[in-house]
Amino acid sequence: MKLFSIKRETKAEGRFTPKMGALVTRVTYIKKQFLSIPYKTLHKYRETYYGEVKDCEDCNLAN
Repeated sequence: MKLFSIKRETKAEGRFTPKMGALVTRVTYIKKQFLSIPYKTLHKYRETYYGEVKDCEDCNLAN
């Protein structure tokens, strides 16, 4: 049994960008786990309509 593991999870989220407005996109989280309990998010990114991979820091969560 591993003590530490890294897991990738993808889910749909609502985002807001100033140029496009509100959109629903697939966001991928890379999380570090200790004994199968997630405790730290290492990286969060999304794939655009054109296939580019962008960091989620450039868009805000839709309110």
